[in-house]
Amino acid sequence: MSSVPSPGRVRNPVGSHVPVAGGLHTVGLSYARELGAETVQVFVANPRGWATPAGSPRQDEAFRTACAEESIPAYVHAPYLINFGSHTEATVERSVESLRHSLRRARGIGALGVVVHTGSATGGRDRAVALRQVRERMLPLLDELTHDDDPYLLLESTAGQGSSLCSRTWDFGPYFEALDAHPMLGVCLDTCHVFAAGHDLAGPGGAHRTLDELVETVGPGRLRLIHANDSKDVAGAHKDRHANIGAGHIGEDAFRELMTHPATEGVPLVIETPGGKEGHAADVERLKKLRDA
Repeated sequence: MSSVPSPGRVRNPVGSHVPVAGGLHTVGLSYARELGAETVQVFVANPRGWATPAGSPRQDEAFRTACAEESIPAYVHAPYLINFGSHTEATVERSVESLRHSLRRARGIGALGVVVHTGSATGGRDRAVALRQVRERMLPLLDELTHDDDPYLLLESTAGQGSSLCSRTWDFGPYFEALDAHPMLGVCLDTCHVFAAGHDLAGPGGAHRTLDELVETVGPGRLRLIHANDSKDVAGAHKDRHANIGAGHIGEDAFRELMTHPATEGVPLVIETPGGKEGHAADVERLKKLRDA
């Protein structure tokens, strides 16, 4: 199965989500190189729609080959509309189709993981009912991941808005239990989301404490990707508003601390911050300096 790459010369590869309109390889990797990115994340479908495009075999192969040759770990972010906890059957069916598409396309481009939001229990339903539905509809997709080059499915918690199924580190426990702690299941930790949900990464020892709690909940080796985003809002605000690294309420020290915890050894950091190419390049450079200091 795909795995987190050997960190080689760096402990934590640092990179960015990159635009791919115009071609995964032609546009996406060119953008990544201009940022000095050591890892990339892409969409393989409209993130705010249900379309499941086939993609370009030529772009896919060029992207896969370049990432392999340059040792660039790649990840796919599944569409935002996916919600396996929805009370609407049409949404659940589309979620299954959309996530299956992302997983298959990820394998085609050599991606190591597919990030999916953990969703919410809509329609006023109990969380336990929603998690049973998650089990029924998501577990079969995990069981389809039988090829050596299949990606991991990486669960990303939310900022704790509304009836979120997973926002605090310990919420991953029931989610993993619902999915039998499947061997192809992992975690993508978004720093802005966990901060907004109430984990004060900026406080003394806050980043290490949060990672300790995560490992205690899901076990070692499950953290496979970090979305490194600062926060425009304070801890516990339940608002998902990303800020540039060091320009928000989390601050540089927390990111430096994250990269010294045993659980993050070899785990890539991907930014999803504001500012376009210039802002992204500055954030990638800032995280590299914090890592290498």
